[in-house]
Amino acid sequence: MLSAFRSALTTPDLRKKILFTLGIVAVYRMGASIPAPGVSFPNVQECVKQVSEGDAAGVYSLLNLFSGGALLQLSIFALGIMPYITSSIIIQLLTVVIPRFEQLKKEGQSGQNKLTQYTRYLTIALAILQATGIVALADRGGLYGNCPLPVLPNNDIWTLSIIVVTMTAGTAIIMWLGEQVTERGVGNGMSLLIFASIAARIPAEGGNILQQGGLVFTGVCFFGLAIIASVVFVEQGQRRIPVQYAKRMVGRRMYGGTSTYLPLKVNQAGVIPVIFGSSLLFLPNLIAQLLGNTGGPFQQFVQTYLVDQSSWVHILLYIALIIFFTYFYVGITFNPEERAEEMKKFGGFIPGIRPGRPTAEYLQFVLSRITLPGSLYLGLIAVLPNFFLGLTGDGNNQNFPFGGTAVLIMVGVGLDTVKQIESQLMQRKYDGFLR
Repeated sequence: MLSAFRSALTTPDLRKKILFTLGIVAVYRMGASIPAPGVSFPNVQECVKQVSEGDAAGVYSLLNLFSGGALLQLSIFALGIMPYITSSIIIQLLTVVIPRFEQLKKEGQSGQNKLTQYTRYLTIALAILQATGIVALADRGGLYGNCPLPVLPNNDIWTLSIIVVTMTAGTAIIMWLGEQVTERGVGNGMSLLIFASIAARIPAEGGNILQQGGLVFTGVCFFGLAIIASVVFVEQGQRRIPVQYAKRMVGRRMYGGTSTYLPLKVNQAGVIPVIFGSSLLFLPNLIAQLLGNTGGPFQQFVQTYLVDQSSWVHILLYIALIIFFTYFYVGITFNPEERAEEMKKFGGFIPGIRPGRPTAEYLQFVLSRITLPGSLYLGLIAVLPNFFLGLTGDGNNQNFPFGGTAVLIMVGVGLDTVKQIESQLMQRKYDGFLR
């Protein structure tokens, strides 16, 4: 393992890419710790300390996770990469609804460049909306619960506008940094920035767990390792459907006659259903906060069953949302009819299955079979921390560093980055990254 790392660092161009990626990550983390203009840094630190001891920021935990804690710090990178993720998902879903987007997707690189440009525009629009909402909540005291300290001492319209513009510009810079890593570094830039944000919180959150006692810390470590091992095992699992290509003559040359396979991953949807489920589950809490004391029975129900993450209502509803969004997202992103037509066009067929519609029906049948265990796996990984902390007497997993969303992203990005480094190393050394 160490010799493989040494080989990667001794290759000049690969070393340059790795160092460039690390430099971009360092710049990103530096920006996440710089407060926006007009924000009282000491008051923010005190309010964040009070929030970490309670569950006042539960509705913003997903945004705070993806920003590496920068959201509650009200830094210039407070929004993190979440606006870009949201806009990417929206554009991807719109390719099924809008014929123009579907046509651009089929045009190749030129069409993909236009879709990327649309994603950038939508990212800026969402960043403006999110920054405005976060600044308004911080100004009214809703971002930190009952913290009495003013985080925005000068709350005139000019100062608030500057903060919104600064956070929006920070999102644009993060988007540019991610694209630079993708083009000139190693791995997917946006995914690596999310990886860095989540990894940056592990030491602090681990220290908070360590303060509760050595036995609890040891149990959490073993529990986290078990989750990581299971995630790696399932993420690598796939159903390989054999595909045979018929021989055909083109001029005087023979083409085809090869055997390959169509890989269908067990977790075909990735971490998207967990993100959707978390976001939708936090909406009732947000609505209850906006209603204030006028919520009545609705607010009481939300506080009793949905805010408490160890509640069985919360756990069952979370699993149901993840299963629903898994089927929904897989049904949108994977079209068996298109795959069947592509195979038929190039002379490919599944042994024992007729080309065309029977192939599409067979792919749909297999996909529906493997999507069920994939969705159950996502739901189980997402709620296990809730159940574990519920047994320890804590109904909130904000300080748990091995939560479902975090570990799924970290393991997925880590595996993908290692594979990309291995492929680049094998092109030069013909010696794999991992022996």
